[in-house]
Amino acid sequence: MIHEVDEVLKELIGGGALAGSGIDISFEAPTRDWAARRNAPAVNVYLYDIREDVARRQRGQVSVRDERDIVVRRRRPPRWFRLSYLVTAWTKQPQDEHRLLSAVLATLLPHEVLAADELPGALGELGLSVPLTVAGLHTESRSFAEIWSALGGELKPSLDLVATAPFPSFPEYDVGPPVTEGVVRVRGMDGTLGGSQERSHRPQHLAPAPVPAPDAGERQQ
Repeated sequence: MIHEVDEVLKELIGGGALAGSGIDISFEAPTRDWAARRNAPAVNVYLYDIREDVARRQRGQVSVRDERDIVVRRRRPPRWFRLSYLVTAWTKQPQDEHRLLSAVLATLLPHEVLAADELPGALGELGLSVPLTVAGLHTESRSFAEIWSALGGELKPSLDLVATAPFPSFPEYDVGPPVTEGVVRVRGMDGTLGGSQERSHRPQHLAPAPVPAPDAGERQQ
């Protein structure tokens, strides 16, 4: 799922205000070695933290239905994880870096939620949207200064981008075949079934569609 979120973010950032600019979008750690190898303007989107959003955790089971709306499997609700990215711009001039960060911010702000139909692969198959938060209040246990210190670089202006993505919970359980027809018999006051007629019952979504009655013109013919 993480690589699918990366794909969405790369397409989103590269297709907004930076569309057609040729700016490279990298997910590598912005270390000194990476900065020394860079020879063109770039936007770095570094995944620095992954942790579960426990406030979204749910209990119970989720039913998986087929095209006939019949339950075929049951699984646990997905677990939600906060993927925190450090977004930085890299050019030769600070003013150009600020322009790149402004373009990225202008691109991301309108996208507070990524709809399920915008998500690729297994992430999109879950049918759940992914919230995005950009430049919000930093609540992680590590400060940006500590992150830059761990990367071995100097502190740079950055945007904190958080994508809260669902991850499927395993295992999934197959369910038995659906009940297609049942028989009902009513017991008498004495508790016996003597003289009770059987009445068949079929679930409404499995019953054949009723045949419409002919209109008046058809009946006259």
